[in-house]
Amino acid sequence: MIKRMRIHYKGAVQGVGFRPHIYRLAKAFDLSGWVSNAAAGVIVEIQGEPERIKQFLKASSEQAPVLARVRSFSESEIPPGEEKDFSIRESSKSDAVSTQVSADAATCKDCLSELLDPKDRRHRYPFINCTNCGPRFTIIERIPYDRPFTTMKTFTMCPDCQIEYDDPANRRFHAQPNACPACGPELKLIDRESKPIPGDPVSGAIKFLAAGKIVAVKSLGGFQLACDALNQSAVALLRSRKIREDKPFAVMAPDIETVKKHAQLSEPERELLESPERPVVLLRKKGDARLAPGIAPGQKNYGFMLPYTPVHHLLMAEGKMLLVMTSGNLSDEPIAFQDREALERLKNIADYFLANNRAIHIRCDDSVARVFEGKIYLLRRARGYVPRPLEMHFPEKRALLAVGAHLKNTFALAQTGQVIVSHHIGDLDNLETLNAFEQGIEHYKNIFEIVPEMVVHDLHPDYLSTIYAQKLGIPKLAVQHHHAHAASVMAEHNLAGPVIGVSLDGTGYGSDGAIWGGEFLVADYSGFERKAHLEYIPMPGGEKAVKEPWRMALSWLDKIFGEDLWKLDLPLFEKMDRQQCETLLSAAKKGINAPLTSSMGRLFDAMSSLINLRQSANYEGQPAIELEMIADESEPGRYSFNYRQVDGKIIIEPGPLVSEAVSDLKKRESPEKISARFHNGAAQMVSEICARIKDETGVNDVTLGGGVFQNFWVLSRSKQLLEEKGFKVYVHGQVPANDGGISLGQAAIGLWRMKDVLGGSAQG
Repeated sequence: MIKRMRIHYKGAVQGVGFRPHIYRLAKAFDLSGWVSNAAAGVIVEIQGEPERIKQFLKASSEQAPVLARVRSFSESEIPPGEEKDFSIRESSKSDAVSTQVSADAATCKDCLSELLDPKDRRHRYPFINCTNCGPRFTIIERIPYDRPFTTMKTFTMCPDCQIEYDDPANRRFHAQPNACPACGPELKLIDRESKPIPGDPVSGAIKFLAAGKIVAVKSLGGFQLACDALNQSAVALLRSRKIREDKPFAVMAPDIETVKKHAQLSEPERELLESPERPVVLLRKKGDARLAPGIAPGQKNYGFMLPYTPVHHLLMAEGKMLLVMTSGNLSDEPIAFQDREALERLKNIADYFLANNRAIHIRCDDSVARVFEGKIYLLRRARGYVPRPLEMHFPEKRALLAVGAHLKNTFALAQTGQVIVSHHIGDLDNLETLNAFEQGIEHYKNIFEIVPEMVVHDLHPDYLSTIYAQKLGIPKLAVQHHHAHAASVMAEHNLAGPVIGVSLDGTGYGSDGAIWGGEFLVADYSGFERKAHLEYIPMPGGEKAVKEPWRMALSWLDKIFGEDLWKLDLPLFEKMDRQQCETLLSAAKKGINAPLTSSMGRLFDAMSSLINLRQSANYEGQPAIELEMIADESEPGRYSFNYRQVDGKIIIEPGPLVSEAVSDLKKRESPEKISARFHNGAAQMVSEICARIKDETGVNDVTLGGGVFQNFWVLSRSKQLLEEKGFKVYVHGQVPANDGGISLGQAAIGLWRMKDVLGGSAQG
């Protein structure tokens, strides 16, 4: 008996070798029919003996290519056809959009084997790739994803490469960047004046790195700055030239065994390091680690990654070194990705450039992640993950743009139930980053053929992303920052709400004009009610308080102790000018350059200053991060908060917490124990406030969002305490908890409210 089935595969199944995979399976099981890309996946019609079709279906998912993600497939029986063979049908242009734009992927095992095989025609070829690996997103100029529409269009395949490209049985079938030494891109090693360095480029770069030099390496999404990770002088030189005083550097290791010598490694962390996405993974340092001290000052963790391009593999295999591998930029600027731009912007940092003539079309920095409860917890979503869409179960099909936040910006485009969150753009503080933001939006609109009918932006009127949105000339929707944080977690887990949205961060414009950041909302996509928040406190000097945490410590001490604060004889007073401080406090009391804030992030800053750990911040979040790093993990004690009810809201008063910390300081208690008690108190407060809100509302689902929840102490203890109280707790994973996840929340709220803003049905 002959049977014919029509199968629709959904997920990441385009541009990842899925059609040739289906072709090879059909041949292996002696089945006829065809396979083709469709607008939302891959369609297969398969014909043959029922038992062989059953085996085919099982193998199609279980043996899928490494980059494929089969989310679901549906099947239906249809009348038999006349085919005697199996074929791959060409896609129409309209079918080629959607998921066919894949993320860049690390060099696969097959290509790595060829790269290191002296007998292979691609031995030591730095641009080896196949359908399972190599550049994708960063080289595409427009759709469909075919070679003429990528930056590989300038390289004509030689006969051998063309044969591979045309053969459905070959793993390089329709691998758009396919190339070899005879026909593909080439490496070059030049100095900062563009003068070529004679000899083999990889060997030359290794020689310079071993001598303590800084080499800019052109990678998939931009240039990286590399130096010897064991050479403190080289690391210090890189810090000085890059103007990056304390923020940790990422380190590239040749293999897992090398990583294990310097960091603790769980099985999920190993799997994440070795995944095709190859993010930087934060790992706990080992006590006997030998890396240069300047790599991660004040940290308990190293950021490790493994080689993900052929060039990286050659440097690692032949250089036998651990390398700092950090973004090719000055602090706070976007990563350099074009050759001429890189030479101009990095010539005062790098001594040499390991470059090539394969152009990058869109910059894309490295992703950064941790493992939380055995699962990925992204801190920066970029290379390897974008532009992978997130699925939304909303009926709205019309398109919108969400422009994200000001710090750690990402934007998002949504259409037909998918939200495409951009790569990490950065802080919109300078012209270079703003240009990258605007160029990125235009590129995404182009390659996904999305024309937004509405734009969603932050409530803050002065954010550059908001100003950009205001100029677009299409209907607009303003979304409060912390509502977007809650909605972002909801969207990841496809929750309908309502939820108790715990949104803790440093800064977010509140609907009352104050600076929010310690928020407990009862929220769904249609709106929110602010149920609890930290009490307001002045920020003396305004934005200066973010860079100088002693200002927040002073503000809290003044609120609690008044004029008696100077009798406390605290360590932080030693380098402070009392008259200057009193003038500052006097101005704050009059509301002069001292906006009110309910920010949890600023409370962390105050505690860091109070114990004299950090009085100035060299990068965003540094005081809070270092406060977490010193906390004594064996300390069970906790500080307390007061709660009072005002106009139906719970006002959370940190006064007792600050007083208890001051008391411990006077008792000469260690900063490590004070930090631990502060963290434990914060987690306890989260669980207690949620319990009070649940008693009032009955809401049992809790989302934990905002940059404070990148602090694993607060995240893990809050989640544990909440679950012990019976709450269902949801956290981030696919997008960052910090402002890098704001655009997803904005998009979700926008999709839900689009029919109210634009009118018409959800189907458009």
